[in-house]
Amino acid sequence: MSGSEGKRALVAMSGGVDSSVAALLAGRDGYECAGATMKLVCTRDGSVDADGLAMAGEASCFYTDVREAARVAKSLGMPHHVFDFTAEFRERVIEPFVSAYESGATPNPCIFCNMHIKFGLLLEQAEKMGFDKLVTGHYARIVTMPDGSYRLARARDADKDQSYFLYGLTQRQLACTLFPLGGLTKDETRAAAGEAGFVNAGKRESQDICFVAEGGYAGFIEAYRGSASAQGDFVDTNGRVLGRHGGIVRYTIGQRKGLGLALGHPVFVKEIRPETGEVVLAAEEELFSKVIRIADANLPPGVFGALRAQIMVRYNAKPAWATVRPGVDGLLTAEFDEPVRAPARGQAAVMYDGDIVVGGGLIV
Repeated sequence: MSGSEGKRALVAMSGGVDSSVAALLAGRDGYECAGATMKLVCTRDGSVDADGLAMAGEASCFYTDVREAARVAKSLGMPHHVFDFTAEFRERVIEPFVSAYESGATPNPCIFCNMHIKFGLLLEQAEKMGFDKLVTGHYARIVTMPDGSYRLARARDADKDQSYFLYGLTQRQLACTLFPLGGLTKDETRAAAGEAGFVNAGKRESQDICFVAEGGYAGFIEAYRGSASAQGDFVDTNGRVLGRHGGIVRYTIGQRKGLGLALGHPVFVKEIRPETGEVVLAAEEELFSKVIRIADANLPPGVFGALRAQIMVRYNAKPAWATVRPGVDGLLTAEFDEPVRAPARGQAAVMYDGDIVVGGGLIV
């Protein structure tokens, strides 16, 4: 992409208020815009008919969303396109999501969708169509450094900040991306949508995984695999059996609710052992760790050797100070000043220097 001089932008439009206002603001900034809605939901065998939408239940509102995105695009005088990425989404997001839970990890599919779909396939499509920028409705900012490199940064609205999910963006991706909502609050975004007369100005936003019906990820996994998750034992840290569980895919590190046990004292998930099917329970004080290992790290140019950073070990977790060092095995080791609660394998560890993202990777 050639930068901003071409002033052409492809806007990822989900049918929601955020991406609609992002399109509005990009147009006001002088960009010639077109909207793009991605079809992502697929069935287990990769087909993309109506049954594929039924698989995700009410969580999949693609046809409603695409109509609303098209209406907003038309009101802004923009052409609107639909791209079918269902097969790629299944391969790069859904399958890793399911496999991670089956291996006892706790994945974050939004991160992989951003890396591989939105800022992968859609960005490639934008380039093929001759657009200079890809615009999304994420709440995040992009900062240009004195040396000309780019850094991802937190949004102005701390409650809506999505930089955690975007840590994997490369320099090329950052150079080609616009986040028009980075300086707005959610209330300001809704107000702008109302003033523009958008049909989705008051639309409720989804907080759950887009391809899973609300609160039902374990059921989704079982439907996707076509079989129930194997039951196993709850055990304590000494191996004593405490009861039976309904399958390891139903549990995450640090979980307390939904265990179905009455032991007379609170217990939490400390470890998941896929090789034996055991879920290890412990007191809360046993959940804390001072050291984590990080794989597949994305570090910006000029970041070498040891560094000090505040790390979020899950979305909305309180950032904790740590010293991060590279290892000869290609992994990073983060040693926290104070132990952090329940870091989970498969979640992202995202490093910040103030509001600036200085790296991130997956906890292993």
